[in-house]
Amino acid sequence: MNRISKILFTLTALLLSLPAWAQQRFPKPEFETGYVQPITSQAAPRALFLEYLDVFMLIATLAIATWFVVKKRSRRGVMWTSVFALLYFGFFREGCICAIGSIQNITLALFDPAYVLPFTALAFFVIPLVVTLFYGRTFCAGVCPLGAIQDLVAFRPIEIPKWLQKVLGMIPYLYLALAVLYAATKSEFLICRYDPFVGLFRFDAEFQMLLLGGLFLLVGIFVARPYCRFFCPYGVLLGWMSAFSTKHMKITPSNCIQCKLCANSCPFGAIDEPVEEQGSRRSNVQRLMTYLIFIPLWIGIGGLAGSMLHVPLAKFNKTVYLAEQLVAHPELKQDTEHIDARAFMQSGKSMDQLVTEAKEIRSQFYWGGWILGGFMGLVVGLTLLKLASHRTRNDYEPDKTNCLSCGRCMDYCPVKK
Repeated sequence: MNRISKILFTLTALLLSLPAWAQQRFPKPEFETGYVQPITSQAAPRALFLEYLDVFMLIATLAIATWFVVKKRSRRGVMWTSVFALLYFGFFREGCICAIGSIQNITLALFDPAYVLPFTALAFFVIPLVVTLFYGRTFCAGVCPLGAIQDLVAFRPIEIPKWLQKVLGMIPYLYLALAVLYAATKSEFLICRYDPFVGLFRFDAEFQMLLLGGLFLLVGIFVARPYCRFFCPYGVLLGWMSAFSTKHMKITPSNCIQCKLCANSCPFGAIDEPVEEQGSRRSNVQRLMTYLIFIPLWIGIGGLAGSMLHVPLAKFNKTVYLAEQLVAHPELKQDTEHIDARAFMQSGKSMDQLVTEAKEIRSQFYWGGWILGGFMGLVVGLTLLKLASHRTRNDYEPDKTNCLSCGRCMDYCPVKK
């Protein structure tokens, strides 16, 4: 064997012996406490499969519901689609993941670069909005399990006065703003914590949450879909998209005969009646300009009010709340039953670090309060502007923003194709 062959042989032997040498060089640590080295586990393939299955079921169910609403014009088809969605997305998938809660995932991903946005959260957030932009709120009609469970109990819906609907209709905007604020500051997933129906879907929740879900269903017997209309934050986004929908459902397939049956059949008050032109064009424009000028004032008032509320709003953040408790009650540091205080003492942080961190979070709430309040001021201003405007209508038409595309009005319309 020549010299070069010997060198190659030696190098090969060394390379082959590296794994064994590494195992001897870094053996597993031995403990005298009976500790057993855990076996590294990976996520079950079924979990990944379910993610893609959920997205596929969302697209399929949404397509079917849209077809029943826009093409088939079948209320019965929409109802049975919603029953399937309730069984699958509600009870089988236990209400998670849902499009409503995905608002928080999207917000956290925008404000926290370290957060990895789940594919299903992005899909459940975007897909219904895209479909709504073209076909209206068919997601609300036949896909959302929260809407489906309320729709099934609407046995004797009563008509709510228009002014009360407008007032209660402000709540979803506030809920949306608060959910975004708390997710952006990494304080809380507000929508998920106070979801009134997820406890019913999972048959496991705290008593007060089960009670809340039961109350919503009880109220839903007389006030159709109370959560969808007066609380759902995702409904705000869907309403914005639906306002621009070009292929939104129509009450009648041909000429309206002004029978008013559709307006009487809608339990959501989402059908606009015919309106004749009121006043001169010049007076209408002047009135609209007056309300338009006041919108910046509403934004400023709302922003100021929101910034003044940043201290109580920030208390829902665990770090801020703990800092306030330990500053006010130093003896809690020695309380072994106070879990948060004990965890802080074991973290190795000093009180100065905790207080500084709490101040930074409170500062985030201060500027977030300005944005939250300004947003609500804008909503108030635009609502008043809409009330002051009078668009001439000759027929009964669905209010694209608030119409849930449930198809009830189509069944009651005597005009057929």
